[in-house]
Amino acid sequence: MADTITDIDNSPEALSSAALRRKMLREFWFYFSENRGAVIGLYVFVALVLIAIFAPLVAPHSPFEQYRDAVLLPPAWLEGGNISYLLGTDPVGRDILSRLIYGAQYSLFIGVFVTTLSLTSGILIGVIAGYYRGWLDTAIMRLMDIILAFPSLLLALVLVAILGPGLINGMIAIALVLQPHFVRLTRAAVMTEKTRDYVTASRLAGAGPLRLMFRTILPNCTAPLIVQATLSFSNAILDAAALGFLGMGAQPPAPEWGTMLAEAREFILRAWWVVTFPGLAILITVLAINLMGDGLRDALDPKLKRS
Repeated sequence: MADTITDIDNSPEALSSAALRRKMLREFWFYFSENRGAVIGLYVFVALVLIAIFAPLVAPHSPFEQYRDAVLLPPAWLEGGNISYLLGTDPVGRDILSRLIYGAQYSLFIGVFVTTLSLTSGILIGVIAGYYRGWLDTAIMRLMDIILAFPSLLLALVLVAILGPGLINGMIAIALVLQPHFVRLTRAAVMTEKTRDYVTASRLAGAGPLRLMFRTILPNCTAPLIVQATLSFSNAILDAAALGFLGMGAQPPAPEWGTMLAEAREFILRAWWVVTFPGLAILITVLAINLMGDGLRDALDPKLKRS
């Protein structure tokens, strides 16, 4: 039995398949790494993930603990600062650095939840619309056009007002707003791939509609969806911060960056650090993810690859 397994693993088919995967991975990294901004964005994003995972070990204080004798302290390097609070404290004496570190957990959770929900539902609807066409396709696309006709943040606000303020409701609203982009991309890709010879061959071989849609066609439509998912990840973080700033997203005392901005806006003139650092966290995170999206587009789109 062991000899049989060894023979199978060392078969020319298995070796060629593994070599092909390694070649594709090297080619992907070659085109991705040509975009220096994308590489920097990747490093920043990996650092953000590590900070979020190890937040209890990295954060110097609890994000909720209030130090009444350290209210609105400036950053440690400014006059009047305290070395225990590197980025200063907020109006109720909480350490800003610790809240920013724990806020990374909220941002990643928001991005993953919203992107997963909008991606899966958008792919399902888009595949059905692109494969069956007809009146079903027309009805779905007109509904998507109606959603896209509204400004995304305004529509998210309306949905949150209906569902009620809160982080979960805010994420559901953002996912519904971002869903049409995945529907349109999936539908266009399915319509293109549906006419290919390999799909016709699978149909003649007896493959049913479900197999054709999700096993034959969909795997060949993933490149634009991956790029869109990356950009939607950053949009989700930005929209969630906007909802938190308006009081419709995460609620205090959650250390979500948009909520931190909302709590600090009245101190913008006399305690600039309370507003500046959460804003910089949002800016750097969204910029890094967008740069990664540009690199993924360059690496996955054959039209953009330079010979």
